[in-house]
Amino acid sequence: MTEHHHPTAAEEVEATEWTRPQFAHNSEALVDWLTTLVRNRDSGTLAELRRAGGGTNAHIRAGWYGGDEHRDLFERMAFLFAIYHQGQPRVFYGHGSLGTAARRIGYGKERGPDNPGAQRLLSRIVASRRVPWRHLQHAVTRLRSCEAQPPSWAALTEDLIRWNDRKARVAYGWSVDFHIPPAQSRSTRTEPTTRKDTTS
Repeated sequence: MTEHHHPTAAEEVEATEWTRPQFAHNSEALVDWLTTLVRNRDSGTLAELRRAGGGTNAHIRAGWYGGDEHRDLFERMAFLFAIYHQGQPRVFYGHGSLGTAARRIGYGKERGPDNPGAQRLLSRIVASRRVPWRHLQHAVTRLRSCEAQPPSWAALTEDLIRWNDRKARVAYGWSVDFHIPPAQSRSTRTEPTTRKDTTS
């Protein structure tokens, strides 16, 4: 007569960990959630996201959209989004890469490549080996103060995920977008979202 084996507590834990589903990241879903906060005037959640230290319920929720691998990155992206939209009644999905957005920093004719401050900022960003969060925050703050469009939030998220991918050459792409002559366009770069900025 065969005896039934009852799994030990350790075996049960091991089985639970083994069968735990893996979640993939979804940058579009993150942007959808964040823009809904602005549209619904959810100032409390947006204020939580602006806490640089993280750890709030709002940060944790933002992190879930990053899946198992990119939780921290998505929490930081939510922070940048909330910084830009502080006091903003409109939803800005953004447009273009960070390099394209940096061309909009400045005033009048002194914007982007013609603005020394924008040049220095972009140079610091693309020279960084690690994701340059502090400089990115500075760029977002500058764009907000200039009342200029931010980069596409979904595109920025995907670019930062691939920051250390040598084949992706994200930093190089941002530099090209920043310095490209106005009459030209880079048709090879597609945007993850085609939605336009909307008023709520």
